[in-house]
Amino acid sequence: MELIRTPKIENVRLVFRNGKKKPPVGTLYLTTTHLIFVDAESRKETWITLPHIGQVIKLPLSTVGAPLQIRCKTFLSVTFIIVKERDCHDLYVSLTSLCQPVHIEGLYCFHYTPSRSLIRRSLGWYQFDIQAEYQRFGVPNQYWSLTNLNKDYELCDTYPKYLYAPSGASSAVIIGSSKFRSKGRFPVLSYLHSNGAALCRCSQPLSGFSARCLEDEQLMASILQANPRTRFMYVVDTRPRINAMANRAAGKGYENEAHYSDIKFMFFGIENIHVMRSSLNKLSETCELKDPSINTFLNGLQSCGWLRHIKAILDTSHWVATSMEEGFTVLVHCSDGWDRTAQVCAIAALLLDPFYRTIHGFQALIEKEWLAFGHKFTDRCGFLQTSDSKEISPVFGQFLDCIWQLTRQFPTAFQFSEKYLIMMHDYLYSCQYGTFIGNCEKDRVDLRVSERTYSLWGFVSANINDFLNPFYLNDKENQILRPDLSPSNIQFWRGLYCRFDSGIESVEPVNDIALSLQDQTASLQDHVKFLKKRIISLAGMLGSKKEEGIVPEQNGVSSSVMRLSKLTVKEDTKKLDVDSVFHSECDPFSKSQLETELNSVAVTWKNIGETTECPSCQTPFSQSVTKHHCWSCGEVICQRCLFGKMPLPGHASFSPVPTCRECAKRIRRCSSSSLQSP
Repeated sequence: MELIRTPKIENVRLVFRNGKKKPPVGTLYLTTTHLIFVDAESRKETWITLPHIGQVIKLPLSTVGAPLQIRCKTFLSVTFIIVKERDCHDLYVSLTSLCQPVHIEGLYCFHYTPSRSLIRRSLGWYQFDIQAEYQRFGVPNQYWSLTNLNKDYELCDTYPKYLYAPSGASSAVIIGSSKFRSKGRFPVLSYLHSNGAALCRCSQPLSGFSARCLEDEQLMASILQANPRTRFMYVVDTRPRINAMANRAAGKGYENEAHYSDIKFMFFGIENIHVMRSSLNKLSETCELKDPSINTFLNGLQSCGWLRHIKAILDTSHWVATSMEEGFTVLVHCSDGWDRTAQVCAIAALLLDPFYRTIHGFQALIEKEWLAFGHKFTDRCGFLQTSDSKEISPVFGQFLDCIWQLTRQFPTAFQFSEKYLIMMHDYLYSCQYGTFIGNCEKDRVDLRVSERTYSLWGFVSANINDFLNPFYLNDKENQILRPDLSPSNIQFWRGLYCRFDSGIESVEPVNDIALSLQDQTASLQDHVKFLKKRIISLAGMLGSKKEEGIVPEQNGVSSSVMRLSKLTVKEDTKKLDVDSVFHSECDPFSKSQLETELNSVAVTWKNIGETTECPSCQTPFSQSVTKHHCWSCGEVICQRCLFGKMPLPGHASFSPVPTCRECAKRIRRCSSSSLQSP
């Protein structure tokens, strides 16, 4: 709290980057984790998580006050115009200190506690097991085995403790190869195709102009021998040739085909982290242009080179996947093997394996290729004040962009939606969960993040329905993806980079609307099953002589329903004597219970796209306020008014579904101890 000089500033104007709307005036609140602007007129809230802040810029004084521009890593750019210059300076000083702590344990995840304890701290931390993942594709086997040489992270501190190497490679060979590879990252198994082709990863060799290592050459030969169907293997260097040649002068470089028998060496031109960082900065500047013409925007998009870089990553990954599909083993590396190598290996495996296109499979892919194999998230995302600005680069963001490109071409092949990718991008930079903290597996073990922080995968598990793709089909046609990577098919991801163009107003994509309709359909189908059971019970109560349960339907209507239609109308009054039915001696349930069951399920739902504020708390919906449907009343509510999940008495399955607080209280009050499926 000592870093917060001014926790509240009034009469602040909020200006978005497009500047098309009249700037709202409100109050600005600063906490240790968030910057919150509350519009005085509409009560609309704009929340900015402090770790999301990338730059805080003091602009020249104007006649209306002191402008303070905030550019976020989520591509939100806003300017606060503060009446007093002193308040503006105090806020500037506080933000520059709070958005990047000095020590890693000052990050948000080590202090975050959910407002409601709906998620256990342990949820998500133990759902991935790297040994189980390798067993899924048949390892260990006669060709590949587990090595314990790195069990204490002594051989390579940026690799996981469990590593898989060729069965024919001895410990001496592996240790010798590790000494000959940059950062000790020797060739290991990343993925094994069903045809025996292996995907391996490592870092560049310390070959210089003429150095060689017999152990490294023997390990490479063992990798080739682990795939007896082929006579050679590919070695893919993801760097441009000129970059790799420059590294030779520093004693590093690439494999010499004359020293490694039966390999075919390939260069691919994926640029380094510095080029990618500059490219993203230029892309952000292009997206922040005020009232750009079509030529200005397209020229900016072309000059930044972002889409060209995305295409280069996809081209390389596709080539690797195709080679493996043809039965060839491929070894991939870049410089140190934790940036471009992670991108290519992850995407290639995803193209080959449909499991990685599911929600949990995608998590397993990230856990293996990015977290376990040591992508430097803390350095690349600039979490700390001590981070070297030259080490910051959007490597993982590019990976998510590549996946989005694939979801566009194969809309039914992925179980998750665009929202899942955007959520992962935002929570990566928010540091709210401990999943991406640290530069390698050893860092997270030393920090005990699984004991001290919450897991992002636990949050996903608790909200999995929010990220489902309603068009997903797990069919044989989508087993292996073969994308068309012609330039016209590489698109600008407006949903990520320009999602705040219209301010913070919430705009529902097609997937969200489809998911809402899917949920409503599921609720109604469950309710219909329940009604059929109740009709059968009522038919028996009204005097049916046969207790035969459900019989074959006649023209879509069961015999029980037809009997009930005949028995519910009296000859003399033409009305159903409901009270006499419920007070009969064979009454299996009460009239009030039936009313509770019927009223517990909403038949009509509010349109998610037309609801502008939460009916319970009147909070206006925006990009930062997620919409949820209450399955009981059909209203669209915010996260704070969501009770959680509970079974509805009117559902046959009695499965827990999202419910608002008011409906949860009403159902509990009405049904008390009778919430049981008949």
